[in-house]
Amino acid sequence: MSSPTPSGTVQTSVPKNRLILIVYTAAIFTSALLLFSVQPLFTKMVLPRLGGSPAVWSVAMVFFQSLLLAGYAYAHVLMQARSRVIPVVVHLALLVVALLMLPLSIASGWGEPPASGAAFWVLGVFTVSIGLPFFALAANNPLLQAWFVRTGHPDGPDPYFLYASSNIGSFLALLSYPVLLEPMFSLRAQNLIWTGLYGVLILLTAGCGVLLLRSPEFTFARQRDEADVPVPSWPLRMRWIFLAGVPSGLLIAVTAHISTDVAAAPLLWVLPLSLYLLTWVLVFQSRPLLPHSWVLLLQPLAISGVIVLLAVGGEQNLLLTLGGHLVCFFVIAMACHGELARTRPAANHLTGFYVALSFGGMIGGLFAGLIAPYTFSWIAEYPILVALAVLCRPQADERQPQWSRWYWPLLAILAVALIAPVSTGGQTFSWLDTNRVYVISAIAIAGMMLAILLQVDRAKLAGVVILALVLIRLYPADDGRVETVRSFFGVHKIVETPNGQYHVLMHGTTIHGAEKFRNADGTPVTGRPEPISYYHQDGGIGQAITAIRARKGAPLRVAVIGLGAGTLACASEPAEDWKFFEIDQTMVDTARDPKYFTFIQDCEPDLKPVIGDARLTFAKEPDGIYDLIIVDAYSSDAIPIHLATEEAMAIYKQKLAPQGAVVMHVSNRHLELSSVVVGIADANDLKSWVFSEDSGRDNEYIFSTTVVVSAREEADVGALASSDKWTLTEADENQRVWTDDYSNVLGAVWRRLRDGEE
Repeated sequence: MSSPTPSGTVQTSVPKNRLILIVYTAAIFTSALLLFSVQPLFTKMVLPRLGGSPAVWSVAMVFFQSLLLAGYAYAHVLMQARSRVIPVVVHLALLVVALLMLPLSIASGWGEPPASGAAFWVLGVFTVSIGLPFFALAANNPLLQAWFVRTGHPDGPDPYFLYASSNIGSFLALLSYPVLLEPMFSLRAQNLIWTGLYGVLILLTAGCGVLLLRSPEFTFARQRDEADVPVPSWPLRMRWIFLAGVPSGLLIAVTAHISTDVAAAPLLWVLPLSLYLLTWVLVFQSRPLLPHSWVLLLQPLAISGVIVLLAVGGEQNLLLTLGGHLVCFFVIAMACHGELARTRPAANHLTGFYVALSFGGMIGGLFAGLIAPYTFSWIAEYPILVALAVLCRPQADERQPQWSRWYWPLLAILAVALIAPVSTGGQTFSWLDTNRVYVISAIAIAGMMLAILLQVDRAKLAGVVILALVLIRLYPADDGRVETVRSFFGVHKIVETPNGQYHVLMHGTTIHGAEKFRNADGTPVTGRPEPISYYHQDGGIGQAITAIRARKGAPLRVAVIGLGAGTLACASEPAEDWKFFEIDQTMVDTARDPKYFTFIQDCEPDLKPVIGDARLTFAKEPDGIYDLIIVDAYSSDAIPIHLATEEAMAIYKQKLAPQGAVVMHVSNRHLELSSVVVGIADANDLKSWVFSEDSGRDNEYIFSTTVVVSAREEADVGALASSDKWTLTEADENQRVWTDDYSNVLGAVWRRLRDGEE
């Protein structure tokens, strides 16, 4: 039975209310679970075509945020219909049509990505391949919440707790993928599970529609006069967009920063995204665990914390720095999302509110994920968005307004006093450069005190923050000279050590090559550059090249996947044919530039690397011609998994000469990959020898290496087979072989931790 409430609104019975709440919560939870599990699932399908570049995740986020906007706008328009039947029928039809495009797959015609514009290729392949299913999912949750309001449920006037349920589903999907789904199931199995769950969602959504249509006629907008529920003003809508855009962009920016300048560990992107989703869960709870007023007090502390962390630099204390950036990001995002929750409209404007949120999220994602990488040579978007986060604070009455007229002149004088020495030099510059951390930290703390104690205007606080961030750029933490090169595939740093003795190529926090330019006494190095870092003659790669050369007794034909600084160009000898394969054109330009490195100029001046993903370009090479294939393609400490699978090794074997060998460089601080290579080699009937030795010469930029050599017979690897430094290694029967359909990054992380290796 239904009965009238004191307000005259028809309300359903208690058992039916309970059923409505259960079905709608289950549908919204399942929808969010699908929405956020499709991201890593399909991105993993696309990654092999882009060399495993971590940048794919940023571009994928732009796609997902853009489709969220489209889905929310569709839901908003659909709910303007007066009939309750139309939204239910139209949306169920959309879900069914989208089901016909499953299981997920890359659309035909999208083969090899272009040499330039890879980001737009990613957007295109995502749109054509999974655009419709994702669009339907994106629209599902705001639609279901709007339907819930119109069922007449007692919680209908404030349905935002369902948004928290949605984000709990997203949060669980994000964490369960790398921990449960990826290690346990192949990519095809994951795809089929996802498709089955999508079918379950259609049934749940249909159930929600039936419950809506069987509920008494109810139009929320007619429950009150328009005077009681005012239409949100345009300034408020713009504020919502800004409040949603800043943390959305900051999510991508902080992920880029910590993976570039702090720690390029696998699955690191999960941490900031999990915290981002958690903030949505917390702020839209019926009873928030953290009062918004507390978060607003903590926000200046978080912003000043980011400033201090940026001033100190990224390699002082890994856990402290990483944890500091993540905690500060969490507080800043909580403050922004808390403001959204505080200013949310009444339920009859729910879909319009979600459109504003998704539009802001898309704008933030576009800036950090697409515009910034093509505009800045460093992660400039991070400090920019931190400064903008100050403006997300609510306007407050200043406690000492009589000081306001002096604020801007004093700040201008301070800025001139601190910035001018950069161009004039002298003792003042030297003192500021030496004490940069203390000066910048003092400014950050002053800004924090202004915000908390005096409640200064947010624009004034932003001025202090901007000054501190500018000083960080003008007085960098690096002791030597640093130049940065940025592309779709990441940020590379070319570091000149303080005495000018070495030039070092870094991707993230990992060294990918080094060249000695000066001797210990300061005199220039002359003659042919010596391969150092991981490529010195006594290391695993150097020994493998020497052994294969001695075994053949004639000039080698060599393929090298991954150019780096071009070090291996100087491992070649006259009359040998060395061919390099590189995915990143900026890497080729850097290695060719003699002001950075001279390996190519001095050893292989006519070198013309093949540009593109090596899995695709190398497969086009003639069969049976290479005496040696060296695989050394890694993006910081992240790995291009598609180059370390059973199918990839089959390609390498196919290109080998009858007595050829494959050398795979697997040195890694976070992943144990030797057993992976041994496994994929064994699956192709190849024997493997593992080299892992500490050089003890890191101060000379000669590093420890872990290398695996695989060949058909012992005789093919020459002296390595009898060397006590190389171990013939059998495949682990208990370890599943990596294929194009299965990989287990978390397992590789666990083995590294278990073995206690660094």
